[in-house]
Amino acid sequence: MSSNEELLPAEIAPPSKWLVVVTVMLPAIMEIIDTSVANVALPHMQGSLNAGTDEVTWVLTSYLVANAVVLPMTGWLSRVFGRKRFLMTCIVLFTLASLLCGAAPNLGALVFFRVLQGAAGGALIPISQAILMETFPPHQRGMAMAIFGIGAMFGPIVGPALGGWITDNMSWRWIFYINLPIGIIAIIMCAFFIFDPSYLRQQRKETISIDYWGLFLLTASMGSLQVVLDKGQQEDWFSSSFIITFSLIFVITLIALIRVELAHKHPIINLRLFKNISFSAGNLIMFVIGFALYSSIMLIPLFLQTLMGYSATDAGMVMAPGGVATLITMPFVGAALAKRDGRKIVFIGLLLGATSMFIMQGLNLQGSFWNYTWPRIILGFGLAMIFVPLTTVTLATISRTEMGNATGMFNLLRNIGGSVGIAMAATLLARYGQFYQTNLVAHITPYNPLFHARLEGLKQTLIAKGIAASEAQHTALGMIYGEVRRQAGVMAFNRIFWIIGIAFLIIIPFLLLLKRPKHQNSTTVH
Repeated sequence: MSSNEELLPAEIAPPSKWLVVVTVMLPAIMEIIDTSVANVALPHMQGSLNAGTDEVTWVLTSYLVANAVVLPMTGWLSRVFGRKRFLMTCIVLFTLASLLCGAAPNLGALVFFRVLQGAAGGALIPISQAILMETFPPHQRGMAMAIFGIGAMFGPIVGPALGGWITDNMSWRWIFYINLPIGIIAIIMCAFFIFDPSYLRQQRKETISIDYWGLFLLTASMGSLQVVLDKGQQEDWFSSSFIITFSLIFVITLIALIRVELAHKHPIINLRLFKNISFSAGNLIMFVIGFALYSSIMLIPLFLQTLMGYSATDAGMVMAPGGVATLITMPFVGAALAKRDGRKIVFIGLLLGATSMFIMQGLNLQGSFWNYTWPRIILGFGLAMIFVPLTTVTLATISRTEMGNATGMFNLLRNIGGSVGIAMAATLLARYGQFYQTNLVAHITPYNPLFHARLEGLKQTLIAKGIAASEAQHTALGMIYGEVRRQAGVMAFNRIFWIIGIAFLIIIPFLLLLKRPKHQNSTTVH
């Protein structure tokens, strides 16, 4: 069988193709909303649940790495249980886990329910992408993924703004309850419009030996990685025997997993796919994109709320225009993919992503709303030019029978990159904050005329307001120290944005390893 024959669309009547697109959009929107909606609510969760900055990021990382356990198993689970049945089960469990997250009494319970939610949501996007890639012929896949991306981008657009409004006016708990109506509609539509293709129905009839060792090692490796990422900053990383122990568990189980999966006849994750250089390069690029994207969308609301005094709603409104920019750009990217080289589009997107981060590197405490918004808009344009063509090009050389495995691995690398990015950003924020604060405090001495003038000016202002001279001295010093901490915080954020910008640039050479899809190599559309 030739690769073109393997990639023929599934047996779905043409009029129903767009109903399939809408149907698979819904669970993807629900899953993505729950990542972006939590970012603007983190400071509120932190206060409500009595957690530190590094602890409250568990709400994000636990979700992402729980995804990681299920993501690579998506293709295998679809073969064992049937894709339609598995998809509907995941939607039901995700919706119930959302309800439990909203009702969580403490941080421990919330993180536990987020793990359940992440595990249930892990298969939603890869199954949706696999269904789309099978439903549409090769020359229409770019547009199909763009339309899917438009639906998915409602998450980042609606998530921060709606999450901020709900957090300010109701409670952060309601950001999880909004999944309930979406989940119910998604279940109903799946029941009517999603069907298993013939090759999956045939595979279900075959006896598949269960890869128990693969299942155990995958869970152990991804679980230990989650512990390392979640507790690393709190335990001072490799200064802690606790972190060293779980790091060793991760490395050992990962090596064992690779050996077991390469030897098993029916592996839970098909690592042989990485023999395809184009697929491997696409996954590496997506890992770094996940690192850059998730860390930046965690940092921007945190910057605005902790240093600028923005409300959750206002922080969400800064994030939303970037999502609108992505939404507007995606249809044009999808149309361009039918005729243009997707690798060149990704190249432009990476340059735009780096540009937006370098602009954010120059942010300060005197900026207006639009000073913080327009770099996010540039990032939005860049993301539209990265995700759709990168997904299409990376998966173009994969056969139908392996599409579930491939989309699972592709999304796994994105989420692990995101989890590593969030953990590293939280760590660097604390380390750089301390470093810059120490440097700035060194300039606050009685012999510094600028400090002396500032202190006296604040003292006189406070005395004029009726505060006693002795108390005014302490209050003025406290105000100056608060300003030093804020300036140190800005410098720390700026440094991290610069690092993320460099990450966008570093992966550009790997675009050369991506293989151009066959339908783009000729002017004739097949």
